[in-house]
Amino acid sequence: MTSSPPRPPDVTVVVIVYNDAARIETAVRSVLQQSLRSHEVIVVDDHSTDGTPAVVERLVEQHPDVIRSIRLPANSGHCGAPRNAGVAAARGRFIMFLDSDDTLDQHACRNMVSMAEQSEADMVIGRCVRHDVATGRESSWMPQLVEQKVVYESLHDRPELLYDVLSTNKLYRHDFLTRENLVFLEDRLYEDNLFSAHAYLAAKKIAVIPQRIYTWNVERQAANQSITRRAADIRNITDRIVVTRRIDDLLALHDAGDLRLRKDVRFLENDLRVHLAGLSNLPEENQRALVDAARPYLETLQEEAFRLAKPLPAMAAYLARQGDHHGVATVHDFMTPRPLQPHLTTDLVIRDGRVFWLDRHLDDPLGRDVLDVTDMGFQDSPLSKMRIGGRIDTAQIDGDRATLTGSFTNPIGRISAEAAPKAQLVFEERRGKRRVFKAKAELTVDARRVGWSATFEPAKLLRPIGLIDPNYSLRLHVTVGSDIAELALFAEDDVIDAMRLPVRPKLSRLTADLFQGYLTDSGNVAVRLDAAGSAAKLGTAAISGVRNTHLGSRAWRRATKLQTSLSLRRDDRSTQLSWYENVFLKLPVRKGTVVFESHMGKQFSDSPRAIYEEMRRRGIKFTPIWSYETHPAGFPSGAKLVKRNSWSYLQALAQAEYWIDNQGFPHDLRKRPETTYIQTWHGSAFKRMGFDEAAIKARTESQQKRWQRAVNRFDYFLVRSEHDVRTLTKGMRVGAELLRFGYPRNDALLNGGNEDQLRKLRKRLGIAEGRRVVLYAPTFRPEEVDRPSGLELPFDLEEFVHRFGEDTMLLVRPHYLVSFALPPAYAHAVRNVANVHDVTPLMQIADALITDYSSLMFDYSLLNRPMIFHVPDYDDYVGSSRGSYFDLGSTAPGPLTRTSEELIAAIADLDGNATSYADKRREFVGRFGEYDTGQAAKSVVDHFFGDR
Repeated sequence: MTSSPPRPPDVTVVVIVYNDAARIETAVRSVLQQSLRSHEVIVVDDHSTDGTPAVVERLVEQHPDVIRSIRLPANSGHCGAPRNAGVAAARGRFIMFLDSDDTLDQHACRNMVSMAEQSEADMVIGRCVRHDVATGRESSWMPQLVEQKVVYESLHDRPELLYDVLSTNKLYRHDFLTRENLVFLEDRLYEDNLFSAHAYLAAKKIAVIPQRIYTWNVERQAANQSITRRAADIRNITDRIVVTRRIDDLLALHDAGDLRLRKDVRFLENDLRVHLAGLSNLPEENQRALVDAARPYLETLQEEAFRLAKPLPAMAAYLARQGDHHGVATVHDFMTPRPLQPHLTTDLVIRDGRVFWLDRHLDDPLGRDVLDVTDMGFQDSPLSKMRIGGRIDTAQIDGDRATLTGSFTNPIGRISAEAAPKAQLVFEERRGKRRVFKAKAELTVDARRVGWSATFEPAKLLRPIGLIDPNYSLRLHVTVGSDIAELALFAEDDVIDAMRLPVRPKLSRLTADLFQGYLTDSGNVAVRLDAAGSAAKLGTAAISGVRNTHLGSRAWRRATKLQTSLSLRRDDRSTQLSWYENVFLKLPVRKGTVVFESHMGKQFSDSPRAIYEEMRRRGIKFTPIWSYETHPAGFPSGAKLVKRNSWSYLQALAQAEYWIDNQGFPHDLRKRPETTYIQTWHGSAFKRMGFDEAAIKARTESQQKRWQRAVNRFDYFLVRSEHDVRTLTKGMRVGAELLRFGYPRNDALLNGGNEDQLRKLRKRLGIAEGRRVVLYAPTFRPEEVDRPSGLELPFDLEEFVHRFGEDTMLLVRPHYLVSFALPPAYAHAVRNVANVHDVTPLMQIADALITDYSSLMFDYSLLNRPMIFHVPDYDDYVGSSRGSYFDLGSTAPGPLTRTSEELIAAIADLDGNATSYADKRREFVGRFGEYDTGQAAKSVVDHFFGDR
């Protein structure tokens, strides 16, 4: 009786390896541990020369029934040949691929096979997760493509799949690969791109599951080096283009020419971007060669692809198409991938009322379209947010003196000599950031660039401790009025080598005697302690010798561990929370310390500001601390400033006697019982709030409990009407004591503001005396928050300027979560006031308000001035999106407009509005502002700080 042949395994996992003895076993064991037991592993060794063959041989000996190995006779130099060899030897009904430095999820094979059998798909795609080996952080690869379980009949159903070029997060039917002769290229890089495109086009069905399948381990330093190598190697970009041309041929062969545009966009956004990254760090001849290699293919792409692609990659590709390697370098400076430091180096220009990346190629219609960066908002952004990058051009050491010179771009001439800009060269300890040294820098300003020069005596200025603070960042701080920009600095290798600054560490010159320049992982210049003289060399050698003894080694490890623990990465939240709970909360409360925050650190504004200023005005003895999100510009100089979520911020909150904010300190921070939390909130409720919102109701139970825990920290909650009590506090489930004081921020609206400050504001905004001011201040829509262009005005701005621009100034105030870019063409009649910290003085100088559903309506009504409610999306926003607590149409103290024409007509009738809606405004204030009497800040200070 003959026995039947063994049943083939369900899955063959082809694992390819080359010189990776340290990781290959982990990869293979992730397959051996699969919950689906019907599988085999084929390890294909691409002729390794390290210990890999021995590791593979041992694994085969341990699992002879599951693992087979193939060793190629010579190294192929690519991934294609070993994968093809594995497929040729495979016995499984399905095939998967795994690289030696990655792993499969325990249930990967089971989940993929199950979906393949249910759907009868030729291929199944699962979630790939990028795991940063250094930090442990994880992120999904192309998460939008694997959000849900779905089956597509063809690539035409989801063309975006072309963006996922990986072969390793997928499962393929073995007979599908055979039937379609699907093999990897063996003589080119980027073989995955062609293989994946071919599979997508040939598959009769494509299935997707959201489960985690593949872990892609990313070693940051190796990844950076890899990007640099690819950028500097012409063969890599030529291979990419050869592969892309073959994909074009496949699209034509499969009658899928309609997908060519989508593929072209992907090439601009993803493929080309990889090769041009870090271009400015290469010698000019390499820059030119890379651009020249890409140019012929770029000239074959449809112009519409450049218009549809994301702005920055589209600009870089267009400039490469034009052969402008200098322009390409500036774009990639600004969009360089982390951990490199993005920085602005281009010369922005204004032409015909629009902002362009540079002044070249603007006679080409495509160039004007692609290089138009008006929507990026450079013309309105504070210098502190523009990410300007500076250069160090020379470093000269002359005896005891050092002179560093350099330059940086002057974006659209924003920095003028008349503004008397100032600068400092700042050395800041990189880890603990406890020690900072500053040298004055002189500036030379012209319309395009700003030159700088700093001369100082490093041995007197730079006094590090030594040993425990070896590395210092180098920045140029530029101050223009109240705006402060921190410029990262970049330099050529010869300049960095010349940066040998003599220093005198406080632990004596035996520990070091100079700061040597070097390039950080972020690509910018820093300095580190080093030894040049004989004494310093002997001292460091002696310290090293002591460190290598048993006792010295133990002491050094303890010191290093302490120093490292005090200087952990800011983004390591779990470590921060551990320190907050176990260290900072154990420290004593600092009596009189008050931490203020407004809109999560974005502003010095609102009721927290009003309370702070009332305390200062009355001479209250207290220690104020203000948090800021990104930059301290505009925050009070009389308070200690801490960056939100920094270590200083956590310690300040842990030891504060009072917390005062208008939105919410980070939800994961526990408030100690000895700390009093005064929540001023930031507006009465028209929109449904808290647990009355559908989005909050839809959250999981654990998410809702987290929200409730954050609210339960409030000890006191300010309200301005009984409407707040019935709606806002009920919806948010506030259990704190309610203070019926009104809003401190509104005191100025009722009592009149500081006339001198209001005159200065009008002057700062360029508003002539006697000119009418209209403030447009809408609430936010979720889609605006992440949209690059931010707020898109729901009315015809050009028509407004045409009708009212001669005698009326429109102030556009987007929600603090949303950006806005104002075309310079309208600057004579419109101002972007997003960067004015506090909206209250803007309301004071405004003769009328245009809003929608913003809680600003309740505040502005106190001024008894005309209001217009522009609500083109009213039915959707109120009816099906957010919901409301009252009918705006019957309650609003002003007309509701839904079209641009209606809004323009309402603006033309502001005088009529002032009289016809007077009674409605009084009713509105009586209903929603009954506790706003102009004494709120005084009441808060009396209640909590009166005895001080």
